Amino acid sequence: MDDGFLMEVCVDSVESAVNAERGGAGRIELCAGLVEGGTTPSMGLLQVVKQCVRVPVFVMIRPRGGDFLYSDREVEVMKADIRLAKLHGADGLVFGALTEDGRIDTELCTALLAVCRPLPVTFHRAFDMVHDPLVALETLISLGFERVLTSGCDSSALEGLSLIKRLAEQGVASQSATCRGFWKAPLLLSFTALLAQPGTQG
Repeated sequence: MDDGFLMEVCVDSVESAVNAERGGAGRIELCAGLVEGGTTPSMGLLQVVKQCVRVPVFVMIRPRGGDFLYSDREVEVMKADIRLAKLHGADGLVFGALTEDGRIDTELCTALLAVCRPLPVTFHRAFDMVHDPLVALETLISLGFERVLTSGCDSSALEGLSLIKRLAEQGVASQSATCRGFWKAPLLLSFTALLAQPGTQG
């Protein structure tokens, strides 16, 4: 980490986690199902990754690929996975939930945040599917999310850089600025700006 810049790498195996740390990653997002944009990893994978790396490991909480609308039973699975991830050493959690009209599902996010605490939480790339990113950002700040994973509602952060800059300017809270890949947000809760790989939506 240098001058407030932190590289986060999304991985789905122990080998990838070790290589990411060796390559300079300051934080790892651990998931399964990268082809589906990232889903909840096994707790066995989390345990072994924690034994093999020293950087913080944030765990994806997403019971399936597809949209970000969850049934009551899926929500119970997410809550159980959060508790297990905390038990097995997760340093933070990553999730997102939307309503049918493309807004942040504040009720569900509030409930899941309560289970996550005291760990820090990132809202994942469900953010790139919202109807109004600027309004959505205000909602996430008010809910207490520490980070937002976004490609600026575009195919990658390079294409979405203009919107990411607008979001960073809007986010007036002063917390550490981070990025997944290349760009430092000067303000806010931190942005994790994704240099997307094909099929990656997590």
